[in-house]
Amino acid sequence: MSDSRATLRRELRTRRRAIPPAERIAAAEALAGRLLGLPFAPQAGHVGGYWAMDGEIALHAWQLRLPAQFTYCLPVLGPDERLRFAPWRPGEALVANRFGIPEPDVAPTELLEPSAMALVVVPLVGFDPRGHRLGMGGGWYDRSFAFRRERAAPPWLVGAAFATQRIEALAPQPWDVALDAVCTERDILHPDAHA
Repeated sequence: MSDSRATLRRELRTRRRAIPPAERIAAAEALAGRLLGLPFAPQAGHVGGYWAMDGEIALHAWQLRLPAQFTYCLPVLGPDERLRFAPWRPGEALVANRFGIPEPDVAPTELLEPSAMALVVVPLVGFDPRGHRLGMGGGWYDRSFAFRRERAAPPWLVGAAFATQRIEALAPQPWDVALDAVCTERDILHPDAHA
């Protein structure tokens, strides 16, 4: 990881952690509306979210507003350094993974492959107008969805962030998987419009 990317991650994480609680709650509500209004939003199926940590924009409002034909899932870290997804509803058992992030406490046989998802909302540290994503640096999403570099959606990959996490430009890495959209509390960014 280059020093400039590490510095940028620190700056953007500090920026998002500084957002006051009332703004966070309002942002989560606005984000839910944007995610539900995506022009390519599937009509049914498994959709993936994440457990918000370290100041990330929360997805609870979206999860609670999903129609009944959707199954909400959370990512689970695999021993092969790839994500799988497990259905989860509030109140169901969770366990902390090696990074301290809650995951559904399910048997490996209940996990879904990334390719089985209809849409996945991806956390990010920063993003640019072309849909390039700066993640935490572990490469989990890029490895898990590498097949999307060769084929079209589904699953649709949508970044979720506060508008303050937008930066002018990110240099993509060869292993990066492009996002189909980025949703913030203010708008929906369609990278194709900026190509």
